[in-house]
Amino acid sequence: MFRHISDFTSIYREERGKTIKLLDCVSQDSLSRRVEPEGRTMGRIIWHIITTIPEMMNRTGLKLGDYDESRLPDTIEELRVAYSAVSRELLDMVSRRWQDDDLRVEDDMYGEEWPRSQTLFVLVTHEIHHRAQLTVLLRQAGLKIPGLYGPSREEWAAMGLDSQP
Repeated sequence: MFRHISDFTSIYREERGKTIKLLDCVSQDSLSRRVEPEGRTMGRIIWHIITTIPEMMNRTGLKLGDYDESRLPDTIEELRVAYSAVSRELLDMVSRRWQDDDLRVEDDMYGEEWPRSQTLFVLVTHEIHHRAQLTVLLRQAGLKIPGLYGPSREEWAAMGLDSQP
């Protein structure tokens, strides 16, 4: 959990950049790819990442842009623009409206009382979790996987290194 607003903004800026890097690898044709027939499509996972940001933050009193989860955009470009906008808005609103003491304020989060520091932590880890799903779908689609926490297999190969121990 976060103790200072600056801790959150520093980490979220870094994670936001990784999400943008991953979204840049998604093709229009891959948006309908899914792991299983009942699972979310790649486009739906991306839209879920986007819409969860205002959905969770609205519960804390921060009113971010209006994103209707039921209205999935048609293009990867629309998804990229929406993610960029809502994630930038999150950073801006938290930085301008909250002080470190606000991180201890508790809000109703799905029937539980969560301190805002926990809400921000869950928001970050939620995004990381769904990015991991996207990397699997990108690999299955035959698309390039960017290194997010170190080089990807393709990046290791480009460096002339073996990615296997």
